[in-house]
Amino acid sequence: MEKLKVEYLHNDSVVRIILDDGKGNVLDHIMMVELQNLLDSFFNKPDLKLITFEGAGKHYSFGASVEEHQKEMAATMLKNFHKLFFTLRDLAVPTLSKITGQCLGGGLELALMCNFLFADKTAKMGQPEIALGVFPPPASILLPLKIGYARAEEILITGRTFNADEGYHSGLLNKIFEDKAEMEVEINNWIEQHIIPKSASSLRYSVKATRVKFNHILSNFLPQLEYMYVGQLMETKDANEGILSFLEKRKPEWENC
Repeated sequence: MEKLKVEYLHNDSVVRIILDDGKGNVLDHIMMVELQNLLDSFFNKPDLKLITFEGAGKHYSFGASVEEHQKEMAATMLKNFHKLFFTLRDLAVPTLSKITGQCLGGGLELALMCNFLFADKTAKMGQPEIALGVFPPPASILLPLKIGYARAEEILITGRTFNADEGYHSGLLNKIFEDKAEMEVEINNWIEQHIIPKSASSLRYSVKATRVKFNHILSNFLPQLEYMYVGQLMETKDANEGILSFLEKRKPEWENC
């Protein structure tokens, strides 16, 4: 694979997915297609008990490609991105994210879809889309479900970042570790204790059961927000100006329309 590294552990019952584009692990079209094909292959792996996500190097992911947010590409980008969420929903295999460094935009949205979130003290998380004049459809649904509406609205509407301590105290993160090396060791111990002894099929039913409301909300509202984004937001001048100004490395000139 070009932008993913994949390892099978614990007698192939755990798959480790590493986002790796050589820099910020940006979720561009190539990475999304590779990830979709990989996830689709898991429907034929009934013994799979856990899927883990992480980023290569110092960061989890800078998020989805800003270039692919441009109006002519936005519909395809969102369709491909959102399909990943629906596939994870349908797989119902437990998922875990290991967050190091920057975990922003689409990167945080991927993490939010996971059942378990762990981070080290370098983690910086956020949904900065509003600075580009746009909004994050999956996070607009998932973040309030994870940490409550009051905290989520402030993060989503301001676009500010937050650290691991805040993520833990808000209930988003299960645990914080000193560094990436310690996190890897401790998570492996956690997996051996809490996941490996369980039945793979029973784990999937447990995920389906605990997420019956979560999945209902995601399934019903994500298509609505996708339409709002593509059919309404991207028809505004400011959404297009926000993306263009970022790509041109200049301050946006808002027209408020």
